[in-house]
Amino acid sequence: MDILSVFLTVLVVLNIAFASVVVFLERRDAGATWAWLMVLLFIPVLGFIMYLIFGQNLTRKRLFQWDDIQKIGIEELIARQVEEIKSDHFSFRDSTVSNNKELIYMHLINNEAVLTQDNEIKVFTHGEDKFDSLLKDIEAARNHIHFQYYILRRDALGKRILSALTEKAREGVKVRVLYDEMGSRTLNKRFFRDLIKAGGEVEVFFPSRIPYINPRLNYRNHRKLVIIDGVTGYVGGFNVGDEYLGLNPRFGYWRDTHLRIEGSAVLAMQTRFILDWNQASDSRDIDLEHRYFPEAKFRGNAGVQIVTSGPDSEWEQIKNGYIRMVSSAKESIYIQTPYFIPDTSLLDALRIAALSGIDVRIMIPNKPDHMFVYWATFSYIGEMLKAGARIYIYDNGFIHAKTIVVDSKTSSVGTANIDVRSFRLNFEVNAFIYDVELSNELGNVFLKDIHQSRELTIEEYSKRHLWIRFKESISRLLSPIL
Repeated sequence: MDILSVFLTVLVVLNIAFASVVVFLERRDAGATWAWLMVLLFIPVLGFIMYLIFGQNLTRKRLFQWDDIQKIGIEELIARQVEEIKSDHFSFRDSTVSNNKELIYMHLINNEAVLTQDNEIKVFTHGEDKFDSLLKDIEAARNHIHFQYYILRRDALGKRILSALTEKAREGVKVRVLYDEMGSRTLNKRFFRDLIKAGGEVEVFFPSRIPYINPRLNYRNHRKLVIIDGVTGYVGGFNVGDEYLGLNPRFGYWRDTHLRIEGSAVLAMQTRFILDWNQASDSRDIDLEHRYFPEAKFRGNAGVQIVTSGPDSEWEQIKNGYIRMVSSAKESIYIQTPYFIPDTSLLDALRIAALSGIDVRIMIPNKPDHMFVYWATFSYIGEMLKAGARIYIYDNGFIHAKTIVVDSKTSSVGTANIDVRSFRLNFEVNAFIYDVELSNELGNVFLKDIHQSRELTIEEYSKRHLWIRFKESISRLLSPIL
């Protein structure tokens, strides 16, 4: 009994010490602090080990450095755009762009996201269409292919794309592949043996230095970017794997949204890829070469800013962009997301919009791919129903799109979900689009998807089983660290 008493006393003292450390390190976010304290309370000592693995704070650590960035004139261009917007001398191509002046300025100041106004954009909502287009562009590449995905599978689609990349490498095209170790944890460099032999290069983001132990497990590169010859770019929600073609029986048809962009926005995507690549590479940094930033005249007229965010950032740029879009809405807000776990600031903005008579509609999946996240989503959905929003449960498979459309004039498509992980923990990239035609198209996609969905009413939600209410409550308490 004496030994047991000593053990329990030591355990309590250690837990108090660990809790003090968490409070100190997490003082920037009260919600995350309380969530981690709950973990410590119910899982003493082991909870602190989980915190060390999952709860590190990378804010204000400069992970991405590229000394040559000044040479391509990005800093000068940003300074000029900021000054011209402030002095009302900026040359906006149309009213849709100029009406978002404040949002554009915020992204310029806080994210160095250059505004481009010469883009042509194609929307993909079916995996086969997206990957057929991507493979055609890969086959047409003449100079370089920069290929970055969170998930890259060793299945039929992954092998098909790898074969195409390897063939281009044999032809002398510079091929670089970057993938996230956690998202693509079944991969290893042997999978890329033929590509590397052909002259291609492969890097891994935040790899484990010790097998099966990764102290940065919670901070992953969730971006999906492809840049071909500095002229064509892809960004959106699709990863690379057979399930994204609807071939996984668990999920069925996979509904996602991806963009193919031609225009100056591709150069901003190129900059992001190079920064990510150089961070992951120990000795094969990409030096400044003009072939990566070709001078070309584009025929498109869509306004685009490529906005990135990550745990190394002081500001949550993509989330702040969402809030600004929501706050500017006059008529409608359409949101498609696999996870709906907004923080207080975004939740308040959406509730205020719904309470103000704005047509707020949110579409989520009918099945979970992460259980706690799914039930936390339903907890927040209930609040939006009470505020007057309309909620749709997508029944035709699994919806993975990360899309927001405001007033059919402004939109955002990218990799960021509406949850704390995307806002604070993952490295993400979104295209903020200022174009009526493209935003109308995305809005019509939402309305079309309603025919494959069922509307969840406040009456149905209020009748949910007590067990479901319990799961929602527990999941919501843990939502700041999910």
